[in-house]
Amino acid sequence: MFIRALQVALREKSNRIIGPGSPGFVVNAFSSAPSSQSQQRLAGKVAVITGGASGIGKATAAEFVRHGAKVIIADVQDDLGHAAAAELGPGAACYTRCDVTDEAQVAAAVDLAVSRHGKLDVMFNNAGISGNPKLPPLAAVDLAGGFDRVMATNARGVLAGLKHAARIMVPRGSGSIICTASVAGVVGGLADPAYSASKAAVLGMVRAVAAELGRSGVRVNAISPGAVPTPLLMRSFASRFPGKSAGEIRRVAAEGFNPMVAGTAALEAEDIAWAALFLASDEAKYVNGHNLVVDGGLSVTINAK
Repeated sequence: MFIRALQVALREKSNRIIGPGSPGFVVNAFSSAPSSQSQQRLAGKVAVITGGASGIGKATAAEFVRHGAKVIIADVQDDLGHAAAAELGPGAACYTRCDVTDEAQVAAAVDLAVSRHGKLDVMFNNAGISGNPKLPPLAAVDLAGGFDRVMATNARGVLAGLKHAARIMVPRGSGSIICTASVAGVVGGLADPAYSASKAAVLGMVRAVAAELGRSGVRVNAISPGAVPTPLLMRSFASRFPGKSAGEIRRVAAEGFNPMVAGTAALEAEDIAWAALFLASDEAKYVNGHNLVVDGGLSVTINAK
């Protein structure tokens, strides 16, 4: 009798049309259709992205804007920067020239965000340069030129970004600072000493600063990408693998530096942008001092060629 009554009740329920505005309508929490809130994970937030004119920075700027953020693209590539801002729309993004080796220019980029939008929620310290792509032996390392130049951009530039983002975020008691490190700062044999040291320095700074700023409600994290075929990596690999075409270089990056290539697509700038989106969003509100490695497992294997 009970089973019969249950069957009748279920049949009657299936015959009713239930939708938004109908009595008893409930949104399925597991529906594949995303809500407007999930589509706008950075709604109302303001971000500065150094190195935002190309590669990972440009992909991240696009992803941030798609999720509702206002973005300041800070770079030294003027033509690319203006073009990237134009693509995203004048209301969503603007470009400013910023050489991160000059602390005053980093401070100015941060101040531009505040003057235009009244605040700064996200600082993505992404600008960087490569070391010597030919991986010279230790005896041939250029300390006065190559090492100091790489450290000035990749390490000192990040510290400037941390300092001036904190200047704005700490008084407000909130903010997310993200710094681009690298798997080369985690394992050896992938880059020259200058680049590896600069990225290891980023990880050290993130840990040190996260411990200090966490008490003020500001989160500081790093992302360590694997071999992403950005313009920077393509130029570097062109010197490391002379005579190879652009397609061959992309294949080297995908197959030689990505253990997952057999099961999925090659690592792309968008993969890093999605990681940055998570760390920038409130979904990561308790993630602090973390190094998010996005490399397909490269750093835990010995398959790099």
